[in-house]
Amino acid sequence: METLLELGPLLRTWRGRLQPADVGSPFGFASSRTPGLRREEVARLAGVSPDYVKRLEQGRAHPTAGVVYALARALRLSEAETATALRLAGHASDLRALMPRRITPSVRRLLDRLPDTPVAVFDAAWSRLDQNALWTALTGDPRGRGDREDNLVWRVFLGDPGRVRHPRPEEYRASIVADLRRVHTRYPNDSELASLVSALGQRSDEFARLWGSSAFGEHGNQRKTIDHPELGPIELDCDIVTVQGAELRLIIFTAEPGSESAEKLQLLSVIGTERISTPRPDESYAPSEVGSGE
Repeated sequence: METLLELGPLLRTWRGRLQPADVGSPFGFASSRTPGLRREEVARLAGVSPDYVKRLEQGRAHPTAGVVYALARALRLSEAETATALRLAGHASDLRALMPRRITPSVRRLLDRLPDTPVAVFDAAWSRLDQNALWTALTGDPRGRGDREDNLVWRVFLGDPGRVRHPRPEEYRASIVADLRRVHTRYPNDSELASLVSALGQRSDEFARLWGSSAFGEHGNQRKTIDHPELGPIELDCDIVTVQGAELRLIIFTAEPGSESAEKLQLLSVIGTERISTPRPDESYAPSEVGSGE
């Protein structure tokens, strides 16, 4: 409990050193009483409730490692600061066993400097960590909340598959299961990753069959069709960039210059991002914990 009490002031300090503009926050309002980000802003970015952030800062909640990683991304913590937060939250023994879930500064800069290209950052197990505004406008996916609906494998087998159509769905499913198996082999002691795999196997017969059949393949670059509700189908090249050492994947959508899809993407960069840039200040936040097990 003492370590949780130590974590609270640190969270407040880290929250206080950031401004909404530092994290690309679209909130459009600021508090005259409190410097830095408000609890509501941190909650939205991390995918938890404002009350949960308050309890964390008061040392009255015990966050999972997944919650700590989500807060680290929201607060732009360094590697050393993230390790400190994990230790104070009681996850020091997991530091070497956990699959990396932190966006590095160089990847953050890349994400910030590609506003005209839909880009999202995923961890090695295909959980979406962050995205730019154009990705949100194109796919309709809300900014990563840190729950299982942010995981591509989960969505393929158990959730809402979203707007993206794959040219060869069966091959795609087999390859993404094989990819997840490779990651699970590298991080056998990551409890959240193990929980994800277990839940998928219990709830999806197809996933269990592919996992047990040693499905092979690699989730790679392909042309995809995104079915946008207003602009119709948009055919885009999908490139996957792996960041060695950080265990991160970037999915990047681009259009052939001069094509109809390029025109639609350009239009979306104007009208789509405007619609998602100013959420109402009174929007409710659904209480949740990131990466909670079954």
